[in-house]
Amino acid sequence: MGSEVSTYGDVYSFGILLLEMFTGKKPTDYMFTDGLNLHNFVKMTLPIEIADAVLFLQGGIKDTPKQRSATAQKLEEFLSLIFRTGIECSAESSRDPKGISDAASALRSIRDVLL
Repeated sequence: MGSEVSTYGDVYSFGILLLEMFTGKKPTDYMFTDGLNLHNFVKMTLPIEIADAVLFLQGGIKDTPKQRSATAQKLEEFLSLIFRTGIECSAESSRDPKGISDAASALRSIRDVLL
């Protein structure tokens, strides 16, 4: 009691939800021990995970090699922007915390630019 109500928890939860949806990992996963959590995992492995996803999906893309490369590049950019938004929202401490309207705006921008 006595503390101010804040939307910070909602934004944090939204960021974690984004990270869960696009990594397929839960914050309660057995791998998250000794200070490692979903936020830190994505932040540390962002380039590797994106590269793995692109390589995996390339096998299922039925385009020419040139089209496949463009599709993979677009997918990599899309995932990178989504992960960055999730990381920004789920930061435990920030001088300039992201609001939910900022997160929604970022996701709309990603959609408009890439889709």
